[in-house]
Amino acid sequence: MDGISAILGRLWATSGFMQLVDVRQIIMIALACVLLYMGIVKKYEPLLLVGIAFGMLLTNLPGASLYHPELWDAYIEGTLGLGEVIHEGGLLDILYIGVKIGLYPSLIFLGVGAMTDFGPLLANPKSLLLGAAAQFGIFTAFLMALILKFPANVAAAIGIIGGADGPTAIWLTSLLAPDYLAPIAIAAYSYMALIPLIQPPIMRALTTEKERTTVMEQLRPVSQKQKILFPIVVTIFVCLLLPSVAPLLGCLMLGNLLKETGVTNRLADTAQNGLMNTVTIFLSVSVGATARYDRFLNLQTLAIIGLGLLAFIFATIGGLLIGKLMYKLSGGKINPLIGSAGVSAVPMAARVSQMEGQKANPSNFLLMHAMGPNVAGVIGSAVAAGLLLALFG
Repeated sequence: MDGISAILGRLWATSGFMQLVDVRQIIMIALACVLLYMGIVKKYEPLLLVGIAFGMLLTNLPGASLYHPELWDAYIEGTLGLGEVIHEGGLLDILYIGVKIGLYPSLIFLGVGAMTDFGPLLANPKSLLLGAAAQFGIFTAFLMALILKFPANVAAAIGIIGGADGPTAIWLTSLLAPDYLAPIAIAAYSYMALIPLIQPPIMRALTTEKERTTVMEQLRPVSQKQKILFPIVVTIFVCLLLPSVAPLLGCLMLGNLLKETGVTNRLADTAQNGLMNTVTIFLSVSVGATARYDRFLNLQTLAIIGLGLLAFIFATIGGLLIGKLMYKLSGGKINPLIGSAGVSAVPMAARVSQMEGQKANPSNFLLMHAMGPNVAGVIGSAVAAGLLLALFG
């Protein structure tokens, strides 16, 4: 009996229950369960939120030793090499390498490009203005973060939440402010999931009933030649202007080119299905792993979440205001509701424009018109991230 008692005693002493001594660990485990509920039951961005929440759960379970932020601190300081991090680290440390070197976000953009149709943007190039206007949220949040005394590099990473583009937010934050990756990524994806709740009240407040009922003319057809040339021309021009954005924008346009050529269908299918699904698992779990209790639960995290909400609000406002201006200049031919789709949450933001338009006028079909600003927002957020990286990287 004494031997069994000793074995059980040792088992209990080495268990995670004995190491669960900080109430913040319990809070983070509970928060991870709440996020899992939001992803599974409420279906808020489940493909990413479930992985992020489970990574958060794993990293806060004491004794598992899956992720070691102190190793990455030493790596950033230059006192530890990447090989030593791999040797000393756990499973999630190894997965996190793909975030740290910018691999996962770029591969996600490859898949996004393969799923994106730039036809609505090419059919109505004025949509670029709406996509650009929605980036107003990025720079508003950036300035507010500076006012709150965040360092410029951290403020830039916080601001990118306003682009409503999770991979871009992760890419820029991993380069500029890796210590803030968890709150910024969680804020970005949470608010993206809540777009159907955040945007409609702003859309109704800033537009009139008459503006919302505007029926837009059918878009002109776009040739395959135009669709093939577009990603090539955009890559050359933007990457010459902002070389730092080449990893993201280059992969986005390569994925789109694979889709549009008609001769690389197998590669396009792999990019948007098998490859993207695999990378999404690695990306979400490793991002969630950075949400360690001793680094996540602080006032700065609350400030980042608040600034992220403001970024989304001002991004929506920027797109709507330019949409109203275009409504006036076009003599009432452009429905300003499509301006709110300038954030790059594809295709959710475009669907919200469609739903609000149909509420005002059941014969309104704005989805394809809203997809123009929506895909323009994807390009705009990537360009904004490249600009911020060039200035503060």
